[in-house]
Amino acid sequence: MAKGHRSQIKRERNEKKDTRPSAKLSYARVSVQKACFVLDAIRGKGVQQALGILRYNPRYASRLIEKLLKSAIANAENNNDLNAENLYIAECFAGSGPIMKRIKPRAQGRAYRIEKRMSHITVVLDER
Repeated sequence: MAKGHRSQIKRERNEKKDTRPSAKLSYARVSVQKACFVLDAIRGKGVQQALGILRYNPRYASRLIEKLLKSAIANAENNNDLNAENLYIAECFAGSGPIMKRIKPRAQGRAYRIEKRMSHITVVLDER
């Protein structure tokens, strides 16, 4: 059990909180593996260069991540008063979400399970 008053515990927890601008997309209808292909291409790049990569990437996940990156840039400008030219992608990752399970009939009366995977995608920016 934690020691101290509840407000003190909350205060200590909030001091450790990450203040970098970020954006999160929950329940994206794309698998983690397919989202990570796109995220690996933009990790560590400046935001303008990353937007250019996402704009011409043919994968479906790139459209979702482009919209998410624009949201993170807007959060940085409005909430943290940061300049968009100085931003770069410090972290970007995808975690697995729930799986929709569907059943497809197959030969000889068998059932075949189809798993439609979802992911939670996070983009964290930082200033150079």
